[in-house]
Amino acid sequence: QVQLVESGGGLVQPGGSLSLSCAASGSIFKINDMAWHRQAPGKERELVAVISSSGRTHYANSVKARFTISRDNAKNTVYLQMNSLKLEDTAVYYCNADLVTTTLSNFNDWGQGIQVTVSS
Repeated sequence: QVQLVESGGGLVQPGGSLSLSCAASGSIFKINDMAWHRQAPGKERELVAVISSSGRTHYANSVKARFTISRDNAKNTVYLQMNSLKLEDTAVYYCNADLVTTTLSNFNDWGQGIQVTVSS
């Protein structure tokens, strides 16, 4: 069994910063890509950023130069540093991990989601 637990969301004013964390635990052999997605009310879930096990990153155009994804492989944790937040960044943010379990099964798991609200 694998679990992803997000933390760090909340309310922030436009232009402010917020940091998210997501820790993976359970029967994990290795984790490949880790990513953050988000879903705003009335919109489809979209990819925000992804990071490979070697540290290669990819960002959605809407967050480039404002958000930074990083990971600590020893802690099975992925982070998302969000700066210069805009009203349109308001969404539920979901952590996602593509991993291999200790039974050598490929598994893709999602966190429960965490609210980020940007408001004045």
